[in-house]
Amino acid sequence: MIKLNIKNFNIYTILSILFLLGGFINYISWGIRYGVWFDTGIYSITIVLVIPGIVGTIISLMDKQKQN
Repeated sequence: MIKLNIKNFNIYTILSILFLLGGFINYISWGIRYGVWFDTGIYSITIVLVIPGIVGTIISLMDKQKQN
């Protein structure tokens, strides 16, 4: 099980959250502006921003385990 620790919050966590928010904001603003919610192009851009945001946040908040 992955253990997340908020004490590991750092610049990489902030960048990952910004990527995540950027992806969602981009998708919502595109949908509102052009009225197109089902478009492969916007999906591809959103995925490129959201997946690294999720993975980066999880990796940056994971507890570092000491190896003996």
